[in-house]
Amino acid sequence: MDMGEGWNYSSERQAKGEWSYLSKLQGFRQSKEVWYDDDGRDGGTEGEFGGPSPQPQKVIEEAGRTCYLSFENIEAHSHAEFIRRLIKLGHESPLEHAYATFRIQNGSRAMTHQLVRHRLMAVSQQSQRYVSEEHFSYVIPETMPAEYVEDYRRDMEVIQEMYHKWRQRGLKKEDARFVLPNACTSEIMVSANFREWRHILQVRTSKKAQWEIRNACRQILEILKGLAPDCFEDIAAAE
Repeated sequence: MDMGEGWNYSSERQAKGEWSYLSKLQGFRQSKEVWYDDDGRDGGTEGEFGGPSPQPQKVIEEAGRTCYLSFENIEAHSHAEFIRRLIKLGHESPLEHAYATFRIQNGSRAMTHQLVRHRLMAVSQQSQRYVSEEHFSYVIPETMPAEYVEDYRRDMEVIQEMYHKWRQRGLKKEDARFVLPNACTSEIMVSANFREWRHILQVRTSKKAQWEIRNACRQILEILKGLAPDCFEDIAAAE
């Protein structure tokens, strides 16, 4: 599969915490967008946008009008009001006919463990059984006081040494990983239909959500609002 230009990330871009939505993933062409979340710490989350379905709002309108056999009402921009009405009525099943895919990199395992709790989506995640974590990168919590950051880094170095020790003693990666922290970064690819994305984004961009997944989902919401505004415009992310 041709994943398009810009597939590989440089260490410099990773250090900046750059989130890039690349132009060719799964064969759909999208404009390239970049988000920086640079606080000078390690483990900035990155992402690639790989969708959505071609003309997603038109697909949703076709699906919804199938329920009422009202195809004669389809016009160039009729999908906008129709989709808003579906959402207002709570008739969101037509939104399941459109989907979007995201690849998220350099988020912590603490964050990805929250994301994979959602049910109606496809997930492929970097495996600690098969991928060595000898030199794992990690996320520093944004709530960490600056005076403790170096102490935190030393803790991560100790854990790296622990992992290396158990690998040297013959433990397989799948068993040596038991000493790894939730701060350890991971790569995950997620596909979901628009109805499920609405649920995920409503829950994970609220002020009650944990800061890392809220930051990631806020960026996903911004992208999806740009591509399918009528499907997501009613969702407001907490700051």
